[in-house]
Amino acid sequence: MEACLAVDVGGTKLAAGLVDGDGSLHGARRVPTPVGGGPEELFGVLADLVDAVRATAAPGAGPVACGVGCGGPMTPGGEAVSPLNIPAWRAFPLRERLAAHTGLPTAVDNDAKALALGEGWRGAAAGVRDFMAMVVSTGVGGGIVLDGRLLHGASGNAGHVGHVVVEPDGRTCGCGARGCLEAEASGIAIAAAIGAPAHEAGPEVVARAGQLVGRAVASVVSLLDLTLVVVSGSVALGFGAPFFEEANEELRRRARLSYAKAAVVVPGGLGADGPLVGAGALGWMAAGFDLGVPIP
Repeated sequence: MEACLAVDVGGTKLAAGLVDGDGSLHGARRVPTPVGGGPEELFGVLADLVDAVRATAAPGAGPVACGVGCGGPMTPGGEAVSPLNIPAWRAFPLRERLAAHTGLPTAVDNDAKALALGEGWRGAAAGVRDFMAMVVSTGVGGGIVLDGRLLHGASGNAGHVGHVVVEPDGRTCGCGARGCLEAEASGIAIAAAIGAPAHEAGPEVVARAGQLVGRAVASVVSLLDLTLVVVSGSVALGFGAPFFEEANEELRRRARLSYAKAAVVVPGGLGADGPLVGAGALGWMAAGFDLGVPIP
């Protein structure tokens, strides 16, 4: 069985697995993202994780490519990544380093853009030509598909919905602005507000997070003429139905143009596996395989 090595780099955890040509995930492993170390320490942990996953492949069935989803911002192609939630990496040459370590053709993109590929391939947006995928986890990110194409933007950073302002003069964000969605509804922001991990948040905090996501989504669907927003990530999926109910209620209140009224926010169809399946899709396409997913 040929497979793609899939890697997800986040502020809380590092994950890797093997994604086959049908989009199934095998041998996935996750480790905490090191805190307080330097760039080489972090890369060493990632390299060990990748090696452990590759070792699970059957003899003669090793990966043919590597796809990586990583928090942003980054330069085009993930040549230099500077994730806001990973201070150890500033302009870190992630694609080059992983390609050298694995010996595989390697593609790197924003983690939420990778999620959009995965959800468009095997998830809640399969067959849909216009949608946004969001990650609401340690941070908040997005990937946008319009007319069947994944948007990149001038520098490859299109889709950063986490930096839509939802509370003017609200909390200071890691980007330097105030009131960004990420500064108000991410796992880091919620933990700072309640003094405990986000998964311990009470009903009022869950409701507010959903409302703020719905508020940001209302602006995006009105701007881009979308009717589907797929949301994954540990915070969104962990909060569950109350979060999504509040997001949709706020979306209905805020998106009043006729074409935007049908927009809905739904949980990612791939669940917690979405980021890795998306990274796998990124790698498969970088290796020249046509998966029938949004064109990158």
